[in-house]
Amino acid sequence: MYKGRRILKRDMRRLWITRISAASKVVGTSYSKFMNSLKKNNIKLNRKMLADIAARDFDGFKAIFESTK
Repeated sequence: MYKGRRILKRDMRRLWITRISAASKVVGTSYSKFMNSLKKNNIKLNRKMLADIAARDFDGFKAIFESTK
């Protein structure tokens, strides 16, 4: 059971990164550059929330992206 929980956490993190990466490519940047700009601008959103925003509210994701410029 311990191993299964660890695998689930790893798989979910991979899914979140994939979703953020796809959305960031649509707005014209890479995943790493987007996450770096979030850190530089002191925007503290975790990957789970960013992936949810990217999947459900793309206009909100664009607004976050614009605030990082």
